[in-house]
Amino acid sequence: MVDVRQRVAVAMSGGVDSSVAAALLREQGHEMFGLMLRLWNEPSQNGKRHNRCCTPDAVNRAEKVAAMLDIPFYVLDARKVFHQSVVQFFLDGYAAGVTPNPCLECNRHIRWGYLLSKALGMGATHLASGHYARVRKQGEKYQLRRGQDTQKDQSYALSMLGQRELSRTIFPIGALTKMETRSLARQFKLPVTDYPESQDLCFLANNNYRDFVRRHSPESLNPGPIVNRDGNCIGQHSGLPLYTIGQRKGIGISSREPLYVLDKDCSSNNLVVGSRTELGSYRLRAGDVNWTSGNPPSNALRALVQIRYGSRPSPARLTPVGTDTVEVEFDLEMRDITPGQAAVFYQGDVCIGGGEIQA
Repeated sequence: MVDVRQRVAVAMSGGVDSSVAAALLREQGHEMFGLMLRLWNEPSQNGKRHNRCCTPDAVNRAEKVAAMLDIPFYVLDARKVFHQSVVQFFLDGYAAGVTPNPCLECNRHIRWGYLLSKALGMGATHLASGHYARVRKQGEKYQLRRGQDTQKDQSYALSMLGQRELSRTIFPIGALTKMETRSLARQFKLPVTDYPESQDLCFLANNNYRDFVRRHSPESLNPGPIVNRDGNCIGQHSGLPLYTIGQRKGIGISSREPLYVLDKDCSSNNLVVGSRTELGSYRLRAGDVNWTSGNPPSNALRALVQIRYGSRPSPARLTPVGTDTVEVEFDLEMRDITPGQAAVFYQGDVCIGGGEIQA
């Protein structure tokens, strides 16, 4: 519970989660105001296409909720910083042969970078959002914990938060299920109760990342050979950014058994394919690791490691290498370990950190 004398900025999207988060804080008596970001999206020919996170309709819904709660509401223009920090990161990642995770970069640079800084500059002491995660103070440290609803838990995408961010963050719906959140929206009579949510990347006009790369990074699409593990050429690819590790459909090769993308070798411009059994590995290396406690462990430790947003965590041994690299050795063979995605570490329901999969 946050002291009512503190001032909370609520990140509002016009959706049910952030609206209920705002209503709960208002009910608790906090002084607060709402903030919404206007984010970049490629324009259509008539110039009317909008980022799905901030369409005029979404802004209108957020304004209505703020008016109902009798709180100030502001829209901040983050289009330039969003393009630089998230969209260009996305394009550069694919050009470099990895599968980037723009949602983590958005949380890192936009929501808990740009937005938190703006909120504090406007007099807020805390930033609240409608994420399904929890923050708990243990002694002098803040912990990032999974959301109570395991089907909606979003701690994976928040693993880049450190002590500075956690100490300023509130997740009002982190202890609720999605069903409970919608029920509260009805109780509060919010005009967003049954509004559907989107799981797609907000800046993709047609939900097709390949088309987006073709339009915005055509120079990265250099055709080349498709090879098997033995190095034998068995076909031609259309450009490494158009493929992801574990992909089966769309490779364009006829085979008696299904073929999967195993690797993307940028140095040779080879796309390596093979059988599903060849996808497995017991190890990965994660770089740019963030430890939520602020302190890297001095020794190897056991943890559960999650390698995709929707994947099941798997037990592993973590061996720190320096302050920001970790060697991970799994107890079980893992499929679809994908460079560019995040490996996130848990002990129980506590997220202790995470980093970008390098190999």
